[in-house]
Amino acid sequence: MRIGIPKENIYEEKRVALAPAGVDSLIRAGHTIYIQSGVGEGSNFSDEDYAQTGAIIVYNSEEVYRRSELIAKVSPLSDEETELLQDNQILFSFLHLAVGNKSTIEKLLKKNITAIGYELIEGQEGLPVLHSMSEIAGQLSIQIAERYLESYTKGGRGILLGGITGVAPAAVVILGAGVVGTTAARAALGRGAQVIVIDNDLSRLRKIDSTFRQKITTVMANPYTISRGVKFADVLIGAVLIKGEKTPHLVTEDMVKKMKKGAVIIDVSIDQGGCIETSHVTNISDPVFYMYDVIHYCVPNMPALVAKTASYGLNNASLGYIQNIADNGLANALLGDPGLSKGVCSYQGYCSNEAIANIFNLEFRKLRVFSTN
Repeated sequence: MRIGIPKENIYEEKRVALAPAGVDSLIRAGHTIYIQSGVGEGSNFSDEDYAQTGAIIVYNSEEVYRRSELIAKVSPLSDEETELLQDNQILFSFLHLAVGNKSTIEKLLKKNITAIGYELIEGQEGLPVLHSMSEIAGQLSIQIAERYLESYTKGGRGILLGGITGVAPAAVVILGAGVVGTTAARAALGRGAQVIVIDNDLSRLRKIDSTFRQKITTVMANPYTISRGVKFADVLIGAVLIKGEKTPHLVTEDMVKKMKKGAVIIDVSIDQGGCIETSHVTNISDPVFYMYDVIHYCVPNMPALVAKTASYGLNNASLGYIQNIADNGLANALLGDPGLSKGVCSYQGYCSNEAIANIFNLEFRKLRVFSTN
């Protein structure tokens, strides 16, 4: 199979879909890989690193798209990238179509693109490709929060996350006990913070209790407990995920108004619309804004801050799926892996994801695939 890795044209996206090690595996299996020159620079992979694996280096994105049967990328499609897609191609990427434009999904359908969203692929223990990015985002959320609590940050509270003897630590309140929330809780606890995790899934809260030996306070989510937790927080981490759907606003504007002056919000859910009503998308160069004297950090591609780690993580999690399709063909790969098929949003000109079809009032058809053997 001919596989293309184009440069990301989303602002400040430094991750790459496959590391040289992953490209090497695919080439050894007999596949042809087209790499756009400079694709790995943000992750400290050179063109020579890829060329040594046997990849073909090309010098514009149009050629990558034109020559490839499968496109592997990272960020959701821009309008320009959607236009570059060729009829009947396979696309692997984070898609986040639920918070995108209707025109994007319509163009995917018109071009008969098989669009597979990394964030929707299911495994035995959740969402395996998204998991790696969520682990990174959870850790980064605490690093970032520490920075914005400092006195030298405009409006910062001037407090140490872990406190000292005789001085209380910061209160870190985490909405959501999934991968992001659990990883953030581990990082915050390790730094000595007072950590509270709020979720509406009792089994997840029990797992938090067990994992951290009751050193973290767990709270069942409802409007009352969320309101109290938000008011108490020095740091509020939004880590809510509803698979494939826009995230609901669990924290209202009125709740934000009542937060401590200089409190920090890290809305990790912003790539799916955000779970805090006052959030809006920011970027790595200009990551925060202030509302009601509360610092909001709402960068949708946080893992790009550690692009090399993130690219290796994405490579490790996605390579098996890409290799399965390349070795066995799309239809056989989807038939053999129901979890992979859950990631398919568009197939043969129709929308195969019911949530997205409902959001944009499109015809929904269940995925029907027939073996090519």
